[in-house]
Amino acid sequence: MPAPPDSLDRPSTWWARGGKRAFDAVGAAIALVALAPVILLTLLAVKLTSRGPLLFSQIRVGRNGTEFRLYKFRSMRADRTPDPKELVPLSHPDITTVGRVIRRLRIDELPQLVDVMAGRMSLVGPRPTLPDQVAGYDAFQRRRLDVRPGLTGLAQVNGNTLIDWRERIQYDVFYVDHMSMGLDLAILGRTVAMLILGDRRFARPFQDSPYARSAHP
Repeated sequence: MPAPPDSLDRPSTWWARGGKRAFDAVGAAIALVALAPVILLTLLAVKLTSRGPLLFSQIRVGRNGTEFRLYKFRSMRADRTPDPKELVPLSHPDITTVGRVIRRLRIDELPQLVDVMAGRMSLVGPRPTLPDQVAGYDAFQRRRLDVRPGLTGLAQVNGNTLIDWRERIQYDVFYVDHMSMGLDLAILGRTVAMLILGDRRFARPFQDSPYARSAHP
């Protein structure tokens, strides 16, 4: 579990300006090699069990409002019309059998390791959101765009969609204010635990977390 904020280092120049980017590039390269069998098996499973493209793509917003195309392994029926405002639980009827497994284990996100290597994303950071959502951000919410979006993040390891959008924004902005190597490593470790034990075990409102005590008003 990530340590309470009073035990974390404040963002250091070496981490914010170069250390984090180097960690991301090396970490993503290692992960792509290590997970190559999983990636190939997933591509094969998607191909053999449902018609349609192997990948799903969507425009998302990254650091400083820059748009990029994000890719995932397709986990839903190809003829489905996406609704950007819809929350899609694992029980959704349009999710394929294979899709349910890869969503539960976050395998559908693995193509984004390429974005991490390219510098469009980070291993850890706020999840990239849709342009329509960003258009409605207020000044506080826009602060989550000050860093590269991540494969996983503080909001994701504290409940993700089990907590409301306002709570997730608070976690994201806290991360922007307190980004450090220690916090990134803690989030990555908690992500592994969450994949094994499930989101619900880790869900908690921001005000009930140890981070609320030192969050900026």
